[in-house]
Order: sequence, then C-alpha cells, then structure tokens
Amino acid sequence: MNFDLNEEQRMLKDAVERLVADRYGFEQRNRYMGEADGWSRALWASYAELGLLGLPFAEADGGFAGGPAETLIVMEAAGRGLLLEPYLATVVLAGGLLANAASPAQRADILPALIAGERLLAFAHSESQARYDLADVASSARREGNDWVLDGSKRYVLHGDCADQIIVSARVSGARRDADGLALFLVDANAPGVKRRGYQTQDRLRAADITLKDVRVPEAALLGVVGQALPLIEKAVDGALAALCAEAVGAMQQAFDMTVEYLKVRKQFGVLIGSFQALQHQAVDMLVMIEQARSMALYASMMVGEDDALERRRAIAAAKVQISRSARFVAQQAVQLHGGIGVTEECQVGHYMRRLSMIEILFGDADHHLAQLARDGGLIAADA
Repeated sequence: MNFDLNEEQRMLKDAVERLVADRYGFEQRNRYMGEADGWSRALWASYAELGLLGLPFAEADGGFAGGPAETLIVMEAAGRGLLLEPYLATVVLAGGLLANAASPAQRADILPALIAGERLLAFAHSESQARYDLADVASSARREGNDWVLDGSKRYVLHGDCADQIIVSARVSGARRDADGLALFLVDANAPGVKRRGYQTQDRLRAADITLKDVRVPEAALLGVVGQALPLIEKAVDGALAALCAEAVGAMQQAFDMTVEYLKVRKQFGVLIGSFQALQHQAVDMLVMIEQARSMALYASMMVGEDDALERRRAIAAAKVQISRSARFVAQQAVQLHGGIGVTEECQVGHYMRRLSMIEILFGDADHHLAQLARDGGLIAADA
C-alpha cells in the first residue's frame, strides 16, 4: 500500500509545519495561553486563511473536500506545536457531526461561518455517570408544542467555554444506557437556561461543564433523525480518536527530538550523558514506540471512513490502545531523561507529557478500548 503523500498533501504539510514553526514557539504558546480565551484568535484567523478550517468539508458546503489523511497531517503538526486552539472541538468533532447529521439547510447556515473562523462549536456529550460509554446519556429532551425542551448536565466539553453554539446529546426515549432514543440538538451557547463553567485542563487547554435547565430550542435545531443519534455520535468520536492518534504521534516525535538533543548537550561529571549506552538504549526504545504508534495512527486514518461500523470500531480501538501505551512510555522516558527539570513549567518537555497524558484518557483509555476490542472479537475479519 502506498503511504506517500501526493503533491497537494505535501504542500499542506509544508504550510502547516511552517506555521507552527514560525508562530508556535514555547514562549509564543505561553503568550497565547494568557489571552482571554486561553488561545489565539489571531492564529485562528490564520487557520481560516490557510483553509484549515474548511479542510474536511465538502466543496458543496464551501470546504476543500479533504479526507482523513489531510486531518492526520494537520493534527500531527498540532501535536508537535502543542496547539491550544479548538481545532479538534470545532472542526473535527462538531464539524464531523454536522457533516454527517445536519441537513443541507443547516450546513448552509453554519458551515460558512465555521470555515471563515467566525463561529466556534463544541460537542456536549460526556456525563459524570457515563465514563466512556457513549450510549449512557441521562440528559433529556421533551417536546412542548413545536419546540424541544432540554435538561441535563454535561462535563468536560472540549472548548465549551468559548463556543458560540453547542451540539447537545439528549435522550428522548428509553432507559439511560439504551442504544436507541438519543437525539442531537444545536443550542445557542448563550440561550436562557444554559450555564457554563469554563476551566483550564492539566494540559493547559480549555474545557467546560455545562448545565441545561428548561432550555427551549425549535424543531429546526434537531440534527438528524430523532432517537437515532448514537451511530452518528460513534462515527464522530471515531474521527476524533483518529485525529488524537495523529496528534499524539506529533507530540511524541517532538518530545523525542527534544530529548535526543538534550542528551547531546547535557554534561554530568564532565561527560555528555548521551555517551552512556543505557541512555542510548532508552532513546531507541522511545523511537520504537513512536514508530509503532505512527503505524497505528495511519491505520486509524485509513479506517475512520469505513462504512462498516464494527470494522471501524475495531481499528480505532486497536489504534487507541497502542497510542495510549506509546504516549505514556515516551512521555515518561522523556521526562526521566531530562531529570528533575523535566517536570517544571519552564521545561517544554513537561508540557508534552501533560498533553500526552490527556490524549491517553480522552474518549477512552487503553483498558477501555482493549476491553472493547475483546468484545468485538479483536482485529479479525468478520467472515474469518
């Protein structure tokens, strides 16, 4: 199979990597973190100018008809630079839901502003009791006349504190863990009854806990078919997982490069520590884990568009298991080889450890996905 990038993909890769190199140094990132939103609105506008915000959307919707490979390129660069902006939340996760669930009229209303960088979206789905079970939704939606009324609480909504609109999952029928009975609604973030508590996460990104109390939305706010939202949610989350796998590879590679450079210049007792064979072995082990993760990230990218939900879920689960294991190993080794300075705010490698730690648990840790893979029969063809 040919994994080489075509000319357009190489141009995209060069453009994104140049942007990150020029405008996302460690000190620059710290400045962006201090802005009102915790990230740079000016850079977000630059992403729009480069076409990154419209990359995965169809040309009919004003996008550039990019696929998973293009998302992988952008997210790997995001991992290298530890980007703070809400690309995953707005473009990959919420954008994936819009692309698959929204009507043409809804896409025409929302996507042009999203692609222009003028509208931010977030997906509010996780709840405190659910852990990683995507079907476990206690938030409710009931009809009142021509409207829907939403009640419930959502936790850890990625960049939910700055979103202009929020895609909310709610149960319209059935028991709390039933696969059927879920629906998606597009809610104005400032609508009456919506309360948001924003906070900084350990990796210095942003999230919010959101409470909805008697939030009234019109019928036009419904995305997709009422009661049949779970497959759409699963597909969007699989897309986000594939993107996270690519981001993790970028972060691991950068942490590795920084660690190797440190081994080449750090002296102890007058000797370069990179000359010690034991530390060279640790660096090689890091490289092996990164290459394993890279292979699985490519596999996830290949399979994220698979129509067979079971095959897609198997592939994404297997990739997340390897990514999580590689991320923990590489991050820990990078910090250990830097010594005590590796856990300080002033040392960049510690920030890579924080982001990789968050990626490890987002949308399911290794244990969760390994159990899911076991239930689905492992990476074995359905007809085997």
